[in-house]
Amino acid sequence: MDLFAGGAVGTLFTVLYEVVKDVKDKTMMFKSLLGDLKSTLDSLKPLIEDIEKYNNLMDRPKEELENFKEKMKNGAVLVPKCSTVSRWNTYKKYKYAKKLLDLDQCLNRLLTILNAGGVRDGKETLYRVMNIEEKIDKLQIKEEVVLPKKLDIKAWCAVPELPPVTVGLDEPLRDLKKKLLKDDVSMLVLTAHGGSGKTTLATKFCHDKEVKDKFNNNIFFVIVSKKPNLDFVEEVYQSMNSEDARQNPLLLILDDVWLGSISLLQKFDGLKGPNGKILVTSRSEFPGFGTSYFLESLNDKDSMTLFHHSASLGNRSSSIPEDLLRKIVERCNGFPLAITVTGNSLRGQATEFWRKRLRDWSKSSILDIETELLLRLQSSIDALDEKDAIIKECFMDLGSFPEDQRIPAAAVIDMWAELYELDEDFLSITNLLELTTRSLANLVITRKENMEMVDDYYVEHFVTQHDMLRELAVYNAKLDPIEQRKRLIVDISGDNEPKWLTEQKSQPIKARLLSISSDGVFSTKWQSIQLPEVEVLVLNIQTKNYALPQFVEKIDKMKVLIVTNYGSLPAELSNFELLGSLSNLKRIRLERISIPSITKNPIQFRSLKKISLFMCNIGQALSNCSVKISDAFPNLEEMNIDYCHDLVELPTEACDLIHLKKLSITNCHNLYALPERIGKLANLQVLRLRSCTDLVKLPGSMKNLKKLVFLDISDCFSIRELPEDIGEISNLRNINMRQCSRLQELPLSVFDLEQLEEVICDEETGSLWEPFLNCLRSTRIMVAKENINLNWLQ
Repeated sequence: MDLFAGGAVGTLFTVLYEVVKDVKDKTMMFKSLLGDLKSTLDSLKPLIEDIEKYNNLMDRPKEELENFKEKMKNGAVLVPKCSTVSRWNTYKKYKYAKKLLDLDQCLNRLLTILNAGGVRDGKETLYRVMNIEEKIDKLQIKEEVVLPKKLDIKAWCAVPELPPVTVGLDEPLRDLKKKLLKDDVSMLVLTAHGGSGKTTLATKFCHDKEVKDKFNNNIFFVIVSKKPNLDFVEEVYQSMNSEDARQNPLLLILDDVWLGSISLLQKFDGLKGPNGKILVTSRSEFPGFGTSYFLESLNDKDSMTLFHHSASLGNRSSSIPEDLLRKIVERCNGFPLAITVTGNSLRGQATEFWRKRLRDWSKSSILDIETELLLRLQSSIDALDEKDAIIKECFMDLGSFPEDQRIPAAAVIDMWAELYELDEDFLSITNLLELTTRSLANLVITRKENMEMVDDYYVEHFVTQHDMLRELAVYNAKLDPIEQRKRLIVDISGDNEPKWLTEQKSQPIKARLLSISSDGVFSTKWQSIQLPEVEVLVLNIQTKNYALPQFVEKIDKMKVLIVTNYGSLPAELSNFELLGSLSNLKRIRLERISIPSITKNPIQFRSLKKISLFMCNIGQALSNCSVKISDAFPNLEEMNIDYCHDLVELPTEACDLIHLKKLSITNCHNLYALPERIGKLANLQVLRLRSCTDLVKLPGSMKNLKKLVFLDISDCFSIRELPEDIGEISNLRNINMRQCSRLQELPLSVFDLEQLEEVICDEETGSLWEPFLNCLRSTRIMVAKENINLNWLQ
């Protein structure tokens, strides 16, 4: 068959060429991809016109030749449609982008067949398709704080710490001070693209000596974000509206305000008073709300300084040619986040990698700086090779959590333990540190000592991720057809359901991870969904009452359930009994959930190995539930209870969990007693009671914990004495007793702790061990110094 006879391909090619040429400059969204497509067509044009020279094409299989023809025909229809797609229509954007990419790949294959200089490889093509992604406006890492009881609102509105290096902000800082500190100016709106350094400048403003002297301690730093926590904002408003707060000069920072939050500006604008100043950071201007100040991009000198820091080049000479450095920095267009991400990704790489990166960028058309950054970020993901495949998967998993929220490392650990068989918690932390190194996430430790201590408990560890990085993770998760996706990330509320749900033809979805952010309302369409491979279910909620969806009982392979309530009060959780039929469920993590609501109905979790309760309302639920705790969790090996302020006493029934190996109760400040029968936990290896400030003593029966290896009573400063027979815990190797300030002496049985290897303490409690060290020759005393930071306030 002569496909080119009669000009069949020539005619189709001409139609496609003219259509692309006409539409390319009419759509900003697909302009770059269409530009690449036109470049491919430009390379093909002279060859198509002189096709007789390429008779070797006639030897191609008929099906392949027909495919070229069909692709050109469909392309001529597709391209005009690109100019009609709304930037908000995510489904069509992805759909058309894939088709354009497929067309370009097909034409590149034809180009290869015609020996016209080769084809750009698939990686470069995938890199180019990133150009069609919508503007990613959300660029600053924000964290929505949750207000616990008994905490001063000023502490929760504390000014963040400055990053180690800030460049190019001295002049803008002087401008801000000059404008905002005028007597006749009460509000200033600081605007710029996301990631331009608005929050950093606002933070630097608060740390300025002149500003601090003027406002003293009356500075509030409030992160608003796209979906503000209205309960928290109301708490801030009431605190600032007090008579005491308004008598003195007051500075309010409203950070990351979106257009939909004008009502908040109106609310706070009414209380600034004669001594009040308000600084707003936003991507948008707000006419009528004070003076505007636009933060310009960095100049060449400051850009180079920031890049040297990000790439760890310092001031020393490097093997990277200066001209190559300059070109790389120029392509970042003075955009701080782009400079930082680029520098970090090239840190320690050979010159060839730098040259390739610059070459890749030269192939893309810059629509705007944010899309340019998206390309940089995607190239960082694409740079992960096969040995880093799990790191890429871990990065994608972080998209399962809502934007503007801290991600508890403990939740990530539970996910990855089952998805990737990471049987040791520190292995997941290693992956998070790897992501941090690559600037794909940031691991924040809220409280830590000035020393390295291997504790393997990460309740104080949180992951923060730039909103654009989350967008990148979600984008990549959607590249595969719905039935083939490894992870399914769904954001629904009310009738706002994904289109694929209504279009799905009852085909099973192969995702292993399912993440749903919702208000708890699920339509009947969800009942027909087939999820035979889901192992991890992440439910993100923000409501007072939430019912587990009925389809949960059909997820037979589920191993991990993570329910996180981002509201300010514990949520009532119903339908919990649906989980009773899941024979593979190993881990449950609940955050800000009312536990009494899930213990009303008898339920048994025979396979459950670990349960974690974080900031939950427990009350008497563990002792008054409808089934004995040992019957509900007959094979439980680990129980973690953290920041549950209404826990007063651990119920005696917990001592019947005979398989328990790890028991951690931390930051439960009202806990005053442990059950006397705790010695029945014969398999217990780790006991953490960190920061249980009202705990007065430890039960004497602890002497029966013969397998106990690690004991943590740090910051339990109400404990006055240790059990008299503590020396009978013959296998004890590590004790953390830092800040046990009321402990006056140690029992003589300490001499019998022959296996004790390490005691972590402060200087005061360390002195109690001195009389015993001559006999405990293998015991190391490690004095920890407190590292004071405000990370825990975020």
